[in-house]
Amino acid sequence: MKKTKLIASVILMSVQSSLLVSALFASHTLANPMITNHTQSLAASCAACHGTNGNSVGNAAKLAGIKADYFVAQMLAFKSGARKATVMHRHASGLTDDEINQLSVYFTNQVPAAPAQLKSQLLIKTTVQE
Repeated sequence: MKKTKLIASVILMSVQSSLLVSALFASHTLANPMITNHTQSLAASCAACHGTNGNSVGNAAKLAGIKADYFVAQMLAFKSGARKATVMHRHASGLTDDEINQLSVYFTNQVPAAPAQLKSQLLIKTTVQE
């Protein structure tokens, strides 16, 4: 009897978890229908230079929270060659106009992260014993 109740509880928890994940996914896609798995995959390739979710920590432009029309204009300029760059023209030329629009929605909806504050560090001189 206890084993049956345990199995029933596990099944119920699994179903509830599945429903919760489905509801979260559905609300995400309904809120931003252009943000698909394909769009997220495209955006992941941007992370190498522009950081996770467009939050650059280097010299590359921060894309998180960027205005969609500005993003599209810049990407189309890279794609056409009107804006010169070292590598962006190659990335942009591999994207369709629809993919560029999808990426603009994706990055517009990302929350810009506050710049990381580095903690000061003290270097300690150590000796190596031979």
